Amino acid sequence: MNGAVNEIPQGMLVPLAIFVVVQIAVEVFALVKLFRTPDERLVFEKKWPWVLIIVFVNLVGAIVFLAAGRKPAPAADPLSQQAATPGGDRATRAADVLYGRKDGER
Repeated sequence: MNGAVNEIPQGMLVPLAIFVVVQIAVEVFALVKLFRTPDERLVFEKKWPWVLIIVFVNLVGAIVFLAAGRKPAPAADPLSQQAATPGGDRATRAADVLYGRKDGER
């Protein structure tokens, strides 16, 4: 193996090393994103196919997972969030944040 590295021209060693570092960083990032993503948001709905794709297809597999392997997160309904917050409307909440609540109110 040492003989093969010695045969690479000196001008190519730095770009090759940069490529290897970028590839490892993107793969680690993709694996971390994969394990933090719930199964129901994955395209195959299982993690093991994505682990195989990311690890064995190298940089391209990691990029494919990051670009197309996850379904978008469901959007939260702003009306249900507004009803669930104390104070109800935006003006009341803004006044509470700016000036605090009156004594005795929760």
